[in-house]
Amino acid sequence: MSRPYPSRSFPPNNNFTRVNNKIRAREVRVIGDDGEQIGVISLNDALAMARSKGVDLVEIATTATPPVCRLVDFGKYRYEQAKKDKEAKKHQHANRVKEIQLSANIDPHDFSVKLTHAIDFLCEDMKVKVTLRFRGREMAHQEFGFQKIRNFIKDLTPYGHPDSPPKLIGKGINVMLTPLPKNKRAKNPNSNPISPDEGMDAEPEPEVKNRTNEVRERIPVNGTEASKFEQNSFADLSVQPK
Repeated sequence: MSRPYPSRSFPPNNNFTRVNNKIRAREVRVIGDDGEQIGVISLNDALAMARSKGVDLVEIATTATPPVCRLVDFGKYRYEQAKKDKEAKKHQHANRVKEIQLSANIDPHDFSVKLTHAIDFLCEDMKVKVTLRFRGREMAHQEFGFQKIRNFIKDLTPYGHPDSPPKLIGKGINVMLTPLPKNKRAKNPNSNPISPDEGMDAEPEPEVKNRTNEVRERIPVNGTEASKFEQNSFADLSVQPK
């Protein structure tokens, strides 16, 4: 007989950390608060040792046999773990891959735009997969496609290097580029940050000066608008109704 409702099966929470009395093991391998291994002892002895030192017994390796526990303040342990996770997230985007698609008869302007995008990706520690697709009779002249790929790689030499030579796979050429280390990589020419205070005290351009003077001429003076129209000879003419 089938159940009227599906069973409630929740995935295990890998972020849950067992501490002190929540540890489910008769024996544990204990690491001291100074980092030295104490050895395999019973859970009750490990808890007594933690209480005597005024720290917690934290399970750090659940899948080990027996589980590995550490004598450490739980608040300090959580802070260290959060710091490690934050550092790991900084390098997560290094594993991301961005794809750039080219063509054998790509326009020079489009080529430069694609090159700019590739430089931005490499300077952000991302891998770049360059793909060139042949269409129709372009397969008969594959040398033009390989020449485009070689020129693209050559322009990206200060920022990244190919993992392997370009290869023809199906109807396209593929190559993977890996960013160079930061100390060997050229600076991104596309990033020119401007500080908020930059240009505040700079002298305005002549065109801006002229526009400013025109606006000042139109400022009302003694209740009248001193505009250039008043200096026009046609300003005194009046139209009489018929």
